[in-house]
This record gives sequence, structure tokens and C-alpha cells, in this order.
Amino acid sequence: MSYQRTTTYTRHQGNWNRNQNTVAFASAVKLGPVTHTVLVALMITVLGLIYLTQATRATGYDYEAQKIDTKIAELSSQKTDLEVENARLTALETVRNSTVAREMTSPAATDYVRE
Repeated sequence: MSYQRTTTYTRHQGNWNRNQNTVAFASAVKLGPVTHTVLVALMITVLGLIYLTQATRATGYDYEAQKIDTKIAELSSQKTDLEVENARLTALETVRNSTVAREMTSPAATDYVRE
């Protein structure tokens, strides 16, 4: 069994204009309206699948970006807490080591007022 592909060319009849092809390609394969409809449906399906893969890829990046934003917010909150803790501890150390605190003495007797 052998297959043979033939192509036919038709010559342009009539007046020839400048930069105009004088030979036109005519396909030996003729497709019917049902085949054309199936091919168009197939192309639309393929384009739809390509669109869906691109859309899901973008959604995946969106989820990753959301996770990173959440992590940034958590770390920012933790940094603020640590800055407050650092300021509190530094302030206590500064008060303890100040000259006013060193010159203070303990009271000899403590009396409480009673009503």
C-alpha cells in the first residue's frame, strides 16, 4: 500500500500586475463542513486548556505571595515586640546603673500609716 501526495498549481489567467503571484496553490485534500467544525472545536478546546494552565499558574503564584506576605507581617510584629522588650530592659539597666540610683540608701525603719 503506498500513499502519494500530489499538489496542483493553477496558473493565473488574465492580466498580471506587478508583485503578483502567477501561481496559486490548490490543495488536493478537500475537507467537509463537519471536519471544519470538528477542527475549530478542537482548536478552541486547546486554546481553552492553554488559558486554564496559565490562569492556574498565576493563582499558584498568588498563593505563594500571600504566604510570603503573611510571614512578613508575622516577622514585623515579632520585631516590634522585640524592640519594645529591648527598650524596657535597656531602660531598667540604665536606671540601675545611674548615679542617682547608686547614691540611694536603704531606709533604716519603715513605718506604715494605719487608719
